[in-house]
Amino acid sequence: MARLAKLKASLIVGLASVLGGLGPVSAQTDFQIEIVADDLLYPWSVAFLPSGGYLVTERDGTLQFVDKTGRMSAVTGTPDVFANGQGGLLDVVLTPDFSSSREVFISYSEGSPGGAGTSVYRARLMPEGNGFQLQDGVTIFSGNNRSHGGRHFGSRLVFAKDGTLFVTTGDRGDGPRAQDPSDHAGSVLRIARNGNAPADNPFIGAKDHQPEIWSIGHRNPQSATLHPTTGDLWTVEHGAKGGDEVNKPEAGKNYGWPIISYGRHYTGGKIGEGTSKAGLEQPVHYWDPSIAPSGMTFVDSSRYPEWQGNLLVGALRGRHISVLEMDNDTVVRETKILQELEERIRDVRQGPDGYIYVLTDSDEGRLLRLLPE
Repeated sequence: MARLAKLKASLIVGLASVLGGLGPVSAQTDFQIEIVADDLLYPWSVAFLPSGGYLVTERDGTLQFVDKTGRMSAVTGTPDVFANGQGGLLDVVLTPDFSSSREVFISYSEGSPGGAGTSVYRARLMPEGNGFQLQDGVTIFSGNNRSHGGRHFGSRLVFAKDGTLFVTTGDRGDGPRAQDPSDHAGSVLRIARNGNAPADNPFIGAKDHQPEIWSIGHRNPQSATLHPTTGDLWTVEHGAKGGDEVNKPEAGKNYGWPIISYGRHYTGGKIGEGTSKAGLEQPVHYWDPSIAPSGMTFVDSSRYPEWQGNLLVGALRGRHISVLEMDNDTVVRETKILQELEERIRDVRQGPDGYIYVLTDSDEGRLLRLLPE
């Protein structure tokens, strides 16, 4: 059964932009936090079923169905995953026509003799007893971003307005791969529902370019969402020591990693050639020090009138949600909320009921619903 917990949340507010901000000032607000489900094992993503309830991926490879009372049951038929480090069962999204097709798409790290890479699995979600099973499952796309080790898989999935699917991939811990257009690593990809590259992708027919690539030069984008008005894709990616970025990836463009960055190597050394270079895109916003972002959503729900048009970004290292106040494509103010939870935030979504949902990242992870007072 869902439970309510009263939380007095401190907010840290400061003007912000790509070039940095003024010193923060503090404020206070009250939230009710509803615990929808707990005892989740490193949950990564949540999707909302039209009939009620939720699908939640756990990184070890389990897909959980959470019903309206918070009871959980494992969904059978998931792919075998490479569950190591940041790899495992990762994002889950419903198709726009789910009510008729019953199709869900899952991103995961797929193992192979040549190492693990980012793959996409498609299946139909069908009733089974009091829960569900996946039927007719097939891996429709296997990235060539193969490598041994468990770093930087990216793996967010977003359906575009035209029905194609955006897939983010990380550089697998090897920065120069993000500048190699023959490598799926460190890219945003765009594929059709059958896994093929759409004919209007920017590099179709280009020599030594993977046809699925939409944009390159990304380090590890673990967040992605569509702007609710424009339909544009937005992403957030991990930097190194500093340099986490909000980007608006556009077709055929290069977002710079590791040639330019606002961060530094973990050893303190300089990355690449500085913070800008002709032909390479600037981020919409960046963080220094890093917050380790994962999960993001734009707010257009009437339940949060003060957040209309704002972008919410979860923070793993920062253990908060960043509320980014937007003026068109410019971040004008940042507010930090939910620090008192002291939880790594893995996913942030606006549900069909208009409420904000949050997944916390731990071996006792929770699905939370944010109720404004």
